[in-house]
Amino acid sequence: MEYIRLWGGQALAGEVAISGAKNSALPILAATLLCKGECLLHNCPRLTDINWAIALLQHLGCRVCREGHDIWVDSKGLCRCDLPETLMKKMRSSVFFLGPLLAKTGACDLCEPGGCCLGARPIDLHLGGLAQMGAEIRQEEDRLSCRGAKLHGAAIVLPFPSVGATENLMMAALGADSPTTIYNAAKEPEIVDLADFLQSGGAKIHGAGTKLLQIEPGLPNGAEYRIMPDRMEAATYLAAAAAAGGRIVLRDAHKKDMLPVCDVLESAGCQIQSDCDIIEFTAKPLRGCKLVRTAPYPGFPTDAQAVIMAALLRAEGLTVFEETVFASRFRHVPALRALGAQIETSGAIAVVSGVKTLSGTAMAATDLRGGAAMAVAALGAQGCSVITEIQHIQRGYEDFAQKLAGLGARIQHITEDKLWRRKKEGGSRLAEEAAVPLIAAKNGQ
Repeated sequence: MEYIRLWGGQALAGEVAISGAKNSALPILAATLLCKGECLLHNCPRLTDINWAIALLQHLGCRVCREGHDIWVDSKGLCRCDLPETLMKKMRSSVFFLGPLLAKTGACDLCEPGGCCLGARPIDLHLGGLAQMGAEIRQEEDRLSCRGAKLHGAAIVLPFPSVGATENLMMAALGADSPTTIYNAAKEPEIVDLADFLQSGGAKIHGAGTKLLQIEPGLPNGAEYRIMPDRMEAATYLAAAAAAGGRIVLRDAHKKDMLPVCDVLESAGCQIQSDCDIIEFTAKPLRGCKLVRTAPYPGFPTDAQAVIMAALLRAEGLTVFEETVFASRFRHVPALRALGAQIETSGAIAVVSGVKTLSGTAMAATDLRGGAAMAVAALGAQGCSVITEIQHIQRGYEDFAQKLAGLGARIQHITEDKLWRRKKEGGSRLAEEAAVPLIAAKNGQ
């Protein structure tokens, strides 16, 4: 068992380096399947989701070597096209292997991907676009069989600017026999990062970061590339400082990629200054922000909704959150209420009424961003909190507890091994450390 124990009521201070973006590294790792030569990726975060992506590459026959934050991939040994259920269920991003496999081998067998439970997230936009490019898709019990030996270019109109569908179709289009145009494409910075990686290997892609994306056929060569900083990790540490108070500096962070988050925090009263890849953040007494409405980029990101909500629990006045992207993105709300937050929800709306104090409690992470939100809220509470089920947090945050500790937070990442070692050494605090997560389990959290 692993859990995080932390104490709130202490302002943060110091610097933290932002890791490479999970949501960029995962599709780029899948895209290495397209490359005719070796690839070397720098600034890859050390996350469980990255580990699963590496395992998928190795299952498909690729050679992969990892050293620190660098990952080397040689896809010349690609020898199969099936994505095993045991690996696909580990993360939703496993679906990114569909487009490259169709482009490179003309086939892919897969099942519905896993990941956080955030409501219905079908891959119909991925499959519909591939069908327009000539792929034949058949349902066989719990698996999908996709065949596309003769992919052709197409004009694809996405009914919603899905990031995943845009990335998958972009990669598949490189294996078509004529150009492809994607209308209403997603515009997220991670889309641009994927396109930049592919173009560094010679691919011809036009309009990345706009609604109109044009891809010319032709598989790229190998490439050496550096993954962009993780804007959601940066948003989380800004939210933590807003909740706890204090002044922090983010290194290797791009403010231009997270303007909607910065705008909300500034309207709440915080001060933010940036220069190149440095963001300086100073917390101030918080006030409500009227409406925070999630939307596709350049709107407010759904991935930042939970942590910003957690930051504003003690803000004076009301803040209304409207979630327009995922149906089940308020799963963190019961845990925040357990801390003493006043939150009313109705469908896609959550209304936060600021309270003067929060009190530490035991919580269980429900999903990646929800787990991070619980930590953010706990930093603004009085007393000790414990967060269990932290495997969700580890999917998207590298050295989460260590980085917060480097900013002055009183936080510990506890494992069973550490507890057993202390027991052998006669540690007197063993019962105290074990009690709170057991209370969480007893309460069904």
